[in-house]
Amino acid sequence: MTGDVVALAAAVPDVALLTDALGRFFQPSTFARLVVEGLGKAAVYFIIAVGLTLVFGLMGVLNFAHGAFAMLGSYLGGILVVLALAGGAGPITSIAFFVVVAAVVFAVMTVVGGALEVTLVRPIYDRTPTYQILMTFGIGLILEEGTRIAATLRGVQPEPPWLKARGTLPGFLETQYDVLGANVRGFYVFEIVLGVLVAVAVWLFLTRTLYGLYIRAGSEDSEMVEALGIDVRKAFTVVFGLGTGLAAVGGVLLMWDPLWGASVLLNIDVLLYAFVVVIIGGLGSFKGTLVAAVVVGVADSFTTWLFNTGIVTFSGLPEVTVFLLLVVVLIVRPQGLYGVEEVGGH
Repeated sequence: MTGDVVALAAAVPDVALLTDALGRFFQPSTFARLVVEGLGKAAVYFIIAVGLTLVFGLMGVLNFAHGAFAMLGSYLGGILVVLALAGGAGPITSIAFFVVVAAVVFAVMTVVGGALEVTLVRPIYDRTPTYQILMTFGIGLILEEGTRIAATLRGVQPEPPWLKARGTLPGFLETQYDVLGANVRGFYVFEIVLGVLVAVAVWLFLTRTLYGLYIRAGSEDSEMVEALGIDVRKAFTVVFGLGTGLAAVGGVLLMWDPLWGASVLLNIDVLLYAFVVVIIGGLGSFKGTLVAAVVVGVADSFTTWLFNTGIVTFSGLPEVTVFLLLVVVLIVRPQGLYGVEEVGGH
């Protein structure tokens, strides 16, 4: 008890330090830097979480294997970039190859996700959600342990992150640039650009394609959609595959991220953040996922800064803040920012 009091007292910021930190916080350069870094984190959270919300929106399936798909994407992307870029390459070549790798990983994992839906998830649609949760959770654990064994046998340390893959990050993305008077690392800008491209692509898919129409209609009333002669089960397979592919693309991006890197730990770590974003935004809501990702990303950025500046000595402040946001949203608006009371299902 005495030790807890001492630890708590040590975590209370010094008044002089707090005043100095607040002065720096409200400087335009600091504020702009934190916003850009927050948007970079938000882009990663969105890319990973949007697949999860699409799957739940149409199918009503809480996919607990989603983090494992991101983890696999990070390793697959890492293998490809290490093979191609280990000898060094120019900035344009590196970015071009990253795009190709992300496209290849997306295609491969989309097929894998579709196959898993047909063989393992579809047979239990008629059972209670508990079966789906246990099935997807089991898939995630098998993928995690399989990856851990493979990484260990190949001499690639699964923990800490695979530094060789991260080492292929082009130098210009590690450089800090002047953005509106703030020094911002180039990689955060790269994440924002990629996040915007993915958001636009998903939005166009949902609003400009026939399958997007099926998904939006199925999210509202899947029985009516099926009554109109639409093969909803086929749409389930497509959506589950796309959700898997998007999670894997997020994993490819995490492979280069200085805060993450390719690691088997991504399975659980990424899954938690993805669920927080999806629940805050509202299960099944594309718009809600986008807004929630920005809220979580910016909150993560600001609280990380509070810890790095020494104002707060509790290293778990970003995680606590993110989950506190989740609790507040569940109390004030249980269905999420843009969610509806009933969504998904089959």
